[in-house]
Amino acid sequence: MTMTRFMASVAGLALFAGAAQAESVLHILHTNDFHSRIESINAYDSTCDTETEEAGECFGGTARLATKIAELRTEFGEADQPVLLLDGGDQFQGSLFYTTYKGEAAAEFMNRLGYEAMAVGNHEFDDGPEGLAALIDRADFSILSANIDPSQSNLLKDKLTRSAVIDLGGEKIGVVGGTTMDTPEISSPGDALIFQSDIDALTAEVEALTEQGVTKIIAVTHIGYQREQEIAAQVPGLDAVVGGHSHSLLSNTDDAAEGPYPTMVDGASGTKVPVVQAGSYGKYLGHLKLTFDDAGNVVSAEGEPILIDNSVEPDPEILSRIGELAAPIEELKNRIVAETAVPIGADRADCRFRECVMGNLVADAMLDRVRDQGMDIAIQNGGGLRASIDEGPISMGEVISVLPFQNTLSTFLLKGSDVVVALENGASQMEEGAGRFAQVAGLKYTVDPAAEPGSRISDVQVMQDGAWAEIDAQAEYGVVSNNYMRNGGDGYDVFETNGMKAYDFGPDLADVLAEYIIRQGPDFVPGLDGRITVFGDEAQSSEADSGDAQDVATPQ
Repeated sequence: MTMTRFMASVAGLALFAGAAQAESVLHILHTNDFHSRIESINAYDSTCDTETEEAGECFGGTARLATKIAELRTEFGEADQPVLLLDGGDQFQGSLFYTTYKGEAAAEFMNRLGYEAMAVGNHEFDDGPEGLAALIDRADFSILSANIDPSQSNLLKDKLTRSAVIDLGGEKIGVVGGTTMDTPEISSPGDALIFQSDIDALTAEVEALTEQGVTKIIAVTHIGYQREQEIAAQVPGLDAVVGGHSHSLLSNTDDAAEGPYPTMVDGASGTKVPVVQAGSYGKYLGHLKLTFDDAGNVVSAEGEPILIDNSVEPDPEILSRIGELAAPIEELKNRIVAETAVPIGADRADCRFRECVMGNLVADAMLDRVRDQGMDIAIQNGGGLRASIDEGPISMGEVISVLPFQNTLSTFLLKGSDVVVALENGASQMEEGAGRFAQVAGLKYTVDPAAEPGSRISDVQVMQDGAWAEIDAQAEYGVVSNNYMRNGGDGYDVFETNGMKAYDFGPDLADVLAEYIIRQGPDFVPGLDGRITVFGDEAQSSEADSGDAQDVATPQ
């Protein structure tokens, strides 16, 4: 974090100077976008293996979070300062724990950790409103959204609530929830739920709580950092916004942070309103300390996300329970999900240099999953393809070995000129066998590895209305990739900087691939079709290559 950003945050807090004498303190601990990372994660946000865990290089995990939360509750309790534990939504989707248990595991562990309230995230609808209803039934905490009208839903009309008033040792704290308004386009909430204006709905609910005599009101939302700042600015009566959806790490010390923690916004009531998020996947635990005066006005706000690294010992009881639940997941890996009539090759010498069979298959599966969302092109890094699949039955474990990183689909709009920039990046280190080489669908291109990096790509064409057409530099195309690349991984900075209307963290790419193969039937014969031409390449990519050595290293 730059000194300028830090000083800006301090300056924001200084505006509280001269306010009434503070009378009470509230600590808010918070997570968001956990995405079923119940087990600890590695540096690439996927499940940590035993070797990495023993090396002390893992983060997060429910057992570590439990230890840190209990430690802070004890510390603040001894000071007679109440603690509120909140979640900014998207507990669902992202690991085999979700694939196996849906919301059951999320509810169990959130109950164990003692959450008081959670915002409804868009991924809570990935299995329809039934999935959210089941979570609410199991939860010992409030699950909230003020801007979802459930009155027409038989499943949720008597379950989903707009807000809750939580009693913390005599302190009554109002918590109001909010959900991103584009949920119907990016998830599966069904037709019975009505998504209303977030700002209008939150404003009305804060007014209702205020009329009940509640003076301390927190919004817990799954709407995104930028929009959550607008909410803080436009909704009168809010004391803080605890957010999610954009996976934003806010910090006063980390140079990669999107903004200061807390981000102070000029509120509609003439006060400064803090906005916070804590990254994603449980790698950080957010900690916001609010100080109130007698009238319930915030007079100071401070804090910083806490890195949940190897220095935090996992809670042994919860770690044991996670181990019990993990056992059937091993059975899932052995489950036969499909069949292929030919081997599906993913040899790194192919997938990092030329069109390869697995690259075509994965890119086709990605594009097929989101084509109805207006996507035209799929781009997958060859280095993300880590194993081949033999002819015959295909187990889920084999699919996971191909795509082991728990990468998820990301969609965005990109100008044609930036698509070419992305392809140039993919071809920029071909001679080194770098993993950034672009495997594609809905796209054809030619690459000359003898040319200088940055000028290797030519004859780029996009499939439009059933025919190939030259890419238009100024036109906008819908692109699907994986979240690693969308965030600038493998040198794809253009995705992060120029991608428009980005939506990250959809279904796990391994699940997408498995479902696509199943739909093709047992006689499916994946192959090559000439979508990538490499000048001077005399080698023939073997469609029969079974890829005996399965490379499972981390992506480059």
